[in-house]
Amino acid sequence: MPLLNPILAHPITTPDGTVIRNTVYLRNVIDHPRIEVGDYSYASDFTCPDDWAATLAPYLFDFSQEKLVIGRFVQIAHGVRFITSSANHPMDGFTTYPFRVFDLAETGGYADLPFKDTVIGHDVWLGHGALVMPGVTIGPGAIVAAGAVVTRDVEPYTIVGGNPAAPVRKRFGDDVISALLEIAWWDWDAARIERNIAALERADLAALRAA
Repeated sequence: MPLLNPILAHPITTPDGTVIRNTVYLRNVIDHPRIEVGDYSYASDFTCPDDWAATLAPYLFDFSQEKLVIGRFVQIAHGVRFITSSANHPMDGFTTYPFRVFDLAETGGYADLPFKDTVIGHDVWLGHGALVMPGVTIGPGAIVAAGAVVTRDVEPYTIVGGNPAAPVRKRFGDDVISALLEIAWWDWDAARIERNIAALERADLAALRAA
């Protein structure tokens, strides 16, 4: 039986056949015009939300100008939230009070606020309770520590933690990172990935290059 099945909503089943409802492949449970999700990216939440889009990105509306883009094989733990650009208040005046939100016909006046997409690269792990702020790009293979508040871009294969999140270390040397970005295993078909799980888990670069 294959490990990867992109059409499932709930990809984890216990040996006795019980479907784990609090873990979902996001692509199959989110229907939101401003959210894009790649195959096999999952989220887990102990509350089993009815609306995963509103839970993960509570300020991203159908009429928002920005997007939330999540790559393939992203792992999102309980409590992760994406604070997108629509949460911003005007900051150039003497007050940040958003007067015009109380007359929705006037909210178009905020179109000049900076709206920037939030982009999560492939194979990123977002730890418990991490908060990703508006317009951040997190590179492939990065790890965001539990409780981190990500306020700026994260380089590929970099571990960040803290508030504001700062680099802890790179996961691999620059030459290995460059090779992994070139190999881009996350773009392979499911069968090829499954044939090379051992190489991925053992960090066997030679085997991946030969795959």
